[in-house]
Amino acid sequence: MGGRAVRADDQGRRELPAVWSRSFALFFTARSVSMLGSAMVPIATALGVGGLGYGPTGVGLALAAWMGPVALLILFGGVFADRFTPRRMMVGADTVRVVTQALLASLFVFGTPRLWQILVISAINGAAAAMYQPGVASTVPRVAGDVQRANATLRVSESIMMLVGPGVAGAVAGFVNVGVVFAIDAVGFAVSATCLLLMRLPPGPRVVTEGAMWRDLRGGWQEFRSRTWMWSVILVWIIFGATLFGPLIPLGSVLVGARLGEQGYGLVMSASGAGTILGGLLAMRVRPARPLMAGAIGMFGFALEPLTIATGMPLEILMAGHVVGGAGWAFWSVMWATSIQTQVPPEALNRVTAYEVGGSTLAVPVGQVLAGPLAEAFGARETLTVSTVVAVCGCACLLLVPAVRRLRRVTAAVTA
Repeated sequence: MGGRAVRADDQGRRELPAVWSRSFALFFTARSVSMLGSAMVPIATALGVGGLGYGPTGVGLALAAWMGPVALLILFGGVFADRFTPRRMMVGADTVRVVTQALLASLFVFGTPRLWQILVISAINGAAAAMYQPGVASTVPRVAGDVQRANATLRVSESIMMLVGPGVAGAVAGFVNVGVVFAIDAVGFAVSATCLLLMRLPPGPRVVTEGAMWRDLRGGWQEFRSRTWMWSVILVWIIFGATLFGPLIPLGSVLVGARLGEQGYGLVMSASGAGTILGGLLAMRVRPARPLMAGAIGMFGFALEPLTIATGMPLEILMAGHVVGGAGWAFWSVMWATSIQTQVPPEALNRVTAYEVGGSTLAVPVGQVLAGPLAEAFGARETLTVSTVVAVCGCACLLLVPAVRRLRRVTAAVTA
């Protein structure tokens, strides 16, 4: 899958295989086990908190306790990655999560945790995720010569983990104990940290980090706003977060679950996961000259997810629509990640990624919170119909922005 094509690194001292270098294999393993945990933990959290009698409010607080620190701290994660190197921040974040998840596992296995304990641990995990995430983007070009294929390979693996994880979490929690799920997650973070430590990385870009942290944040912001194609996409994604991504799961689970049962909704979500695998495989083969234009065209397919739910389609059509939607989402994700990693100078990549990730996710909790009130005021189907219109109009807007439409593919990461 990786081939034997090679490229020189930024310093011209070393050549990297297209994908499957030793370091990429280790990074692939680290990301795969981390994503398996990421897929398992929300299910385990919902089952665990719900089983303690805290109800939907408790579950929402536990999930929000994780998301809040991510949104608030991820900008600092980009700065710290520049100051202390991405690998150190990622290993440190994994180490923290080994401890916190092991502690949470012991609380569930040997006793009855209190809600405040779960919230504190979730918040620490969210802060660790904020420190981890910016380093991912800058690591991919340093472990693989073919950045697009590397991203597509990671996307396929992540999709498989997201497809398998919820089922594994449910089975383990049902047959053993929900605490065992958190214990498995702790082991996964330990494996991830070990793999990251064993990677052999070429010399990274020299980043000047003297001076106040706010100066580094301002420098990252200047790099971010200087790229029209980037901030244009993030503006659209903020709207998507509040009106599309946020309401889709809360309202979709209610509408599909009420009509087709929990098993039917599970099949629909599995179809979406299968679609993301297909989209990742497609991104391995297709190399458009204008990646963001191709990705935006693919994202039109995502509109089928809210559309098929809002119109009450039969299960077969629902699943087909979610396969197309998942494929479009995955294809866009690969085109987007590859564009960032190959268009942004390495010395600014961690901070720019922090702004990009922060902007992409900031409005999603808002949409999740507003989903219920909007459904009560206007109806769940009507709200998802609006989501469909927003999805189509948003993709059309992306294609209308010249900087997005005309962005050309770069075969390797830019040099410092």
